[in-house]
Amino acid sequence: MLILSKHITSEVKPLKSKTSFAVIACVLCASVSPSLVFAQSSMGETPASVTVQSGDTSLAVPPSIGAQLGAQDQKSSANSKAAELFAPVTKANTPKIYAKPIASGPTEMNLRQLWNELKVNNPQLSSLRESYLSAKATVPQINAPANPQVGLVWSGMPVNSPFALGGANAPSQQYPGGISSNNSISVAQPFQFPGKKSLAADIADTNAEALLASSESTYLQLGAQLSTLYYSALSSQKQLAVLKESVIRLEMIKNVAKARYANNAAAYVEYLNAQVAQSAAQADQFNLERQLNVALHNINTLVGRHSREKLVLRGDVRRAMNGVPTLIELEDYAESSHPSLKSSALQLDAARKGVDLAKKAYLPDFQVIGSSYTPRGPFSANNGALFYQFELDLIIPLYFFTKEKYGVEQAQRNQAAAEAGNISNRQQIVLAVNTAYAAYEQAKNQTQFLKERQVPQADAAYKVGLTQYSNNGQGFNDLLTAQTQLRNLEIALAQAESNLLQTQAVLMVSAGKEPF
Repeated sequence: MLILSKHITSEVKPLKSKTSFAVIACVLCASVSPSLVFAQSSMGETPASVTVQSGDTSLAVPPSIGAQLGAQDQKSSANSKAAELFAPVTKANTPKIYAKPIASGPTEMNLRQLWNELKVNNPQLSSLRESYLSAKATVPQINAPANPQVGLVWSGMPVNSPFALGGANAPSQQYPGGISSNNSISVAQPFQFPGKKSLAADIADTNAEALLASSESTYLQLGAQLSTLYYSALSSQKQLAVLKESVIRLEMIKNVAKARYANNAAAYVEYLNAQVAQSAAQADQFNLERQLNVALHNINTLVGRHSREKLVLRGDVRRAMNGVPTLIELEDYAESSHPSLKSSALQLDAARKGVDLAKKAYLPDFQVIGSSYTPRGPFSANNGALFYQFELDLIIPLYFFTKEKYGVEQAQRNQAAAEAGNISNRQQIVLAVNTAYAAYEQAKNQTQFLKERQVPQADAAYKVGLTQYSNNGQGFNDLLTAQTQLRNLEIALAQAESNLLQTQAVLMVSAGKEPF
């Protein structure tokens, strides 16, 4: 083995560490794959529970500082609030605003399933759906005929008998011929000029469809936010895996330094420095745990779940990094299918119909009245002649068409504003697609550079440094530097892959498509 050189004598005491020289040699021979894939983690376990068994009781002098540090780490971990964050939700600590029951176990979801949950359970989208249905319910109301009016008329009430309906026409000494013969019942039905109601109902229906298209645009925006949180959480999981792997590498460096110290080939401070670097790598996990926890809480809230429900994210990076259409294809798709452009086009259509409806205000409306007359009271026996009357009224615009003229001007101004808004919206959509595509290309180039050049180079430098140091060579600080650079570049690659997937999702949403 490489670590057993001629400087090792028979007086070397056997190491009691769980990591043996054979394991070190096997790790040296094995190649660390630079390709990064997102790790899956369950919220039921503490993500930072990296257990590395080490310690050599034979090294009595100097004192075992590493054991003291390990004890302090275990004590701080026991006192942390990580367990409280991942505690199961019970009926006692559940806010009453959540009507949806809490799931008993963790739920495993991929991005498509999360988008489906977002569409069904997000409160904002539910509010927009109800607003759309409310707008659609106004269409039949507008298109329905106007309510008829029923009238009851009697006249000529005698003195001191204002409600003498039956005796109002009875002969008396003062009025031998009776008082009134004009008691009647009438029914009036107003009508608008043909085409007014149907056009107004069509405008209301078009506005409702524009509201639906606007809600679809909001759904895409919330989906882009969900995708960003999803890939950020997966990146945190991958970075946690990188830190765990870094802890294992530092444990191997510790064992090499320990063996060299036992053979008087290295200073004990090298072992301590490796131990400090290992503790720092373990401490970095707590920040990532917090980021992961916050991301999972935000995802649960966004898809309409309780924020503390257990959630396991499932994703395949290589499948997610599929081919992206060209910029011209995305622009063409956005101009033809983006919900925001559909909404603005429908609003423009409604504005144009509004001009036609305003011009119809110059046309008169109608009212038809049918009446029946009897010489007696309407609630008394009829002993006289009964006759009917038919009346047709025209409601014409007067006062020099002032209201109608300004109504048409208002509708034309609304149409001009809708046309300008439609053009501006189209320009903004195309600009957003171009900007998102440029960000995607930059993230793609950065990811390829890290994956194909920097990470393999850092991995080779770490292996060379470890091999040289294991063969009683010098360069302990160079080895720690190489290990730190490898860890930083692996974390940078995980972040770059996450950024690439986020920009890809934003690009698809900018064009009006779902990112899968």
